[in-house]
Amino acid sequence: MRLDQYLSNGTELSRKEAKKVVSAGRVKVDGETCRQANRQVEAKQSVQFDGNPVNPPGDIYLMMHKPAGVLSATTDSSQPTALDLLPRGLASRVHIAGRLDKDTTGLLLLTSDGQWSHAVTSPRRECRKSYRVWLAEAISEQACRALEKGVMLNGETTETRPAEVRVHNNQLIDLTISEGRYHQVKRMLAAVGNRVAALHRFRIGSIELDDKLAPGEFRTLTSQEVRSVTE
Repeated sequence: MRLDQYLSNGTELSRKEAKKVVSAGRVKVDGETCRQANRQVEAKQSVQFDGNPVNPPGDIYLMMHKPAGVLSATTDSSQPTALDLLPRGLASRVHIAGRLDKDTTGLLLLTSDGQWSHAVTSPRRECRKSYRVWLAEAISEQACRALEKGVMLNGETTETRPAEVRVHNNQLIDLTISEGRYHQVKRMLAAVGNRVAALHRFRIGSIELDDKLAPGEFRTLTSQEVRSVTE
């Protein structure tokens, strides 16, 4: 691995910043100052930045409390994205596993592990996702039963898989689905004659949004949370 990449992986430095600190003589490899950012470094070698050891971590697994108005995208020239909420060195290493609409809040998973994110998003895995749904109109028992059975979405030819519905009151429900069709929750409610006023995802599989995280904050997943996706 190139030295600048090694530094970017193991610190919050971007690749550009890593090249600058190497050129400035702030990095040592096996105890000797190295000024070549393209030098190949092996895992068994010792790397120090400003006297502190640098050990690239393994794969990264994060949960974020996504605020409204933030895109689930890698980059956007005009609007803030979820990755903008991470330190630059960290943001460059992860991707989003299961996106949310711009106006939807709640649990967002980010990782550097492609196989793990595939387990979250693959239709074959039927990873369950739970949403708290604030409704524009009162929902009827008949509409709830239709959601639990499966509904036909506008423009599609197959019904949705059966959902789970928990009613808090006639304008607030929890909806659990095992698919990820485009704007699915909003379209499901439209199919039963209602409209989503606000939407918040609070669970993916058995991973629940940490209630200690304020909107825009994130934390590393526990080993148990990581394993739960593939068990």
